[in-house]
Amino acid sequence: MKGRLYMKIGLINGSPKQRNSVSETIISQLKGRIEKGNQLIELHFRTNRLSDQSIGQLASCDCLVFAFPLYVDGIPSHLLACLRQLEDYFSKEAKKELRVYCLVNCGFYEGEQTAIAQDIMKNWCKRATLSWGQGIGIGSGGMVQSVANAGDDFRLKRNFARALDMVSKNILSLSEAENVYINFNFPRLLYKLCGEMGWRKQIKNEGLKVKDLNRQIDLGDSKG
Repeated sequence: MKGRLYMKIGLINGSPKQRNSVSETIISQLKGRIEKGNQLIELHFRTNRLSDQSIGQLASCDCLVFAFPLYVDGIPSHLLACLRQLEDYFSKEAKKELRVYCLVNCGFYEGEQTAIAQDIMKNWCKRATLSWGQGIGIGSGGMVQSVANAGDDFRLKRNFARALDMVSKNILSLSEAENVYINFNFPRLLYKLCGEMGWRKQIKNEGLKVKDLNRQIDLGDSKG
């Protein structure tokens, strides 16, 4: 399918964080690749209910691009509730064809960890009578913000930048493509060590001790 001279693209941030989320950064990096000559409709799903206005805005788009974090190998619960609402609308209302793309980030090193979430989104498209476009699974998601201001040729950013270039091309041509899973050009062992240092720092900031990271909560005595 040839690219259009003008498109209306819906960009949906599915992170529950109000600001400074990885999903927000991913959308920001994507925008520079797709905004020229097109209208971008940006929405942030932070609650489990969409307004009629938001649904109408999305229905007017040529394609929808979701960016969200992986939660327990799946989709954040508030986003899932919004998807059910959209499914109910799109499956009943007459509409033009809408293609869906997903950029899912995770704290795991391997982008393949997002495969189940991509399958969930693809199945949702079928239920909502929408067309699946492509999924991008981004491993080592904690590094997205660290390299955001670097050039696309920067070694650590190269895989991420190439994946954005690929999905941007498909978005602009409304094409379907195989899912792509990436991680950053950074040693897995060092990524793990950096992550553990981050957890230790956070728990100390909360007034706890490192050994509390392994503490198990006994639910046996809980009541009600």
